[in-house]
Amino acid sequence: MYSPPELALDLQQGLYDQIADALVDTGYIILPSALPETLTNELYQHLQAHSAQQFQRAGVGREQDHQLHGGIRRDEIRWLGRQQPVEAEYLNWMEELREGLNRRLFMGLFDYEAHFAHYRTGAFYKRHLDAFRGQTNRVLTTVLYLNPDWDAKQGGELLIWPEPDSDRAIEQVVPQMGTLVIFLSEQFPHEVLPAATDRYSIAGWFRVNTSINNQIDPPH
Repeated sequence: MYSPPELALDLQQGLYDQIADALVDTGYIILPSALPETLTNELYQHLQAHSAQQFQRAGVGREQDHQLHGGIRRDEIRWLGRQQPVEAEYLNWMEELREGLNRRLFMGLFDYEAHFAHYRTGAFYKRHLDAFRGQTNRVLTTVLYLNPDWDAKQGGELLIWPEPDSDRAIEQVVPQMGTLVIFLSEQFPHEVLPAATDRYSIAGWFRVNTSINNQIDPPH
């Protein structure tokens, strides 16, 4: 259905308002269909065209501390770039969100990085934080799911916990196509449960610039 440009703009600004309000109130939000359906479908088709060799085993830690650890996570990843039009379109959408949140919350979000994530049957990611206070520049996490016709019986849910030692999750998110989850990286431990079939998503992080001597922080 065609929407006049001014209506589309109003809807987009309303979405930014909704996300900003949720981040202030609870620190997270789960949106069943935030992005345009055409974009999520194109991302899925783009992802399906990739061979297994284009993904690499994900590790734990960053830069010199990065290491593979099969007991913690078993997903495979490929970082997004701007060479492919559909990846650039997704990054542009997130850039507009970055600007929208900065205008509303003055978060100082500096840039955004993201990768495709492929969880093979039985793969998982144990409970973890994406950032530790004062030790990283990742401040806001996003997860977009790319799994058409996902049945809850297939597993693969995202569990969100209120704190590291909690014994009960506050959210259990089924990884259905188009669902977007956004949460404060330092605040919410989370976990990916094993699935009965291949599970796909895009994980991303908005970062603040913790540069020293005018040297911009490197991505991922």
